[in-house]
Amino acid sequence: MAVELGHSVAAPFAGQALADLGATVVKVENPSGGDDARQWGPPFWHGASATFQSLNRNKLSVAIDIKNPAEQKRLRGLMAQADVVLQNMRPGMVEKFGLDAETLRRENPALVYCNLGAFGSIGPLRERTGYDPLMQAFAGIMSVTGEPERPPVRVGPSIIDMGAGLWCVIGILAALLRRRETGEGCTIDASLYETALAWMTVPIANSLASGREPGRSGSETPMLAPYKAYKAQDRYIIIAAGNDNLFRRLCATIGRPEWAEDPRFRTNPDRVTNRVALNGLLDEVIGTAPAAHWVEKLDEAGVPCAPLQTVSEVLNHPQTKALGMVTPTPDGAMQLVAMPLRFDGKRPPVRRAPPALGADRIEEIRRR
Repeated sequence: MAVELGHSVAAPFAGQALADLGATVVKVENPSGGDDARQWGPPFWHGASATFQSLNRNKLSVAIDIKNPAEQKRLRGLMAQADVVLQNMRPGMVEKFGLDAETLRRENPALVYCNLGAFGSIGPLRERTGYDPLMQAFAGIMSVTGEPERPPVRVGPSIIDMGAGLWCVIGILAALLRRRETGEGCTIDASLYETALAWMTVPIANSLASGREPGRSGSETPMLAPYKAYKAQDRYIIIAAGNDNLFRRLCATIGRPEWAEDPRFRTNPDRVTNRVALNGLLDEVIGTAPAAHWVEKLDEAGVPCAPLQTVSEVLNHPQTKALGMVTPTPDGAMQLVAMPLRFDGKRPPVRRAPPALGADRIEEIRRR
């Protein structure tokens, strides 16, 4: 059993992953409104925001006022039976109410306790709170996202929150494996900032190696060319000719085989150095036909490519449907994006719709 003292996106996403994998996950919420994400709308969907519903399936919900000493005692009783506690409360809150790792692990030495903070558990910013866009800015992600000379933009999905949640799951599973061998629990520390820095692995390496700021490169990948979005007649298409062989195939397919022998474009380093000239030539050719034409031709030639799709197109695509990645809740009321894993060909099911606030009682959970 896992107890989630989680709100917003990061900890709930981790809790949902554990629940999808079969764990009993008990979400602890404030009786006054519950998880803030319940109100993050519109759009609202069957009693809560669509954001909340997308992050909290397969869980139980208990409403607990942790400021109330009697309620704290009830909650600690539940935690004494738990295998895992996951929390992303404001710095100092769990310590204030005696729900921190040190206190709980004295009572339950086998407990795996995961702290998910903003800037990490040590350092000058350890007491600060943080959110996904702040981390995208502070860790440099916005400095490499978007187009040069344009205002900064964030990556659309909450990749910092969700990535941090996944690191928590990895840490929790590793700690549970160790516990099986040693009988000892563990305190895990993860943070949004550390996750953001991890996403910057390649740009940071490129900066350290070159001594230069990576900068923004739009849809391009800085170390490969051609590797970006090109405008066809009707929409953009990504072409990813990531090595010399693929570039030769690309040139032959679009009717420009001579480009592969042009000294400016013979090798990937040549193409990266002369990317402006190469992109200009490709823009002219790709713009002469619809995206579907180029996708068909490039697919036949084995050159990686993809049209830019809208969310509606993604949902209606046969590949999305074949994978079963969008799955209904048991009551059929909502369609949710499923866990992107299959075990022996089967995807973990949605066993429960996201819970109503306080839908479950601690005493009943403890008796199970």
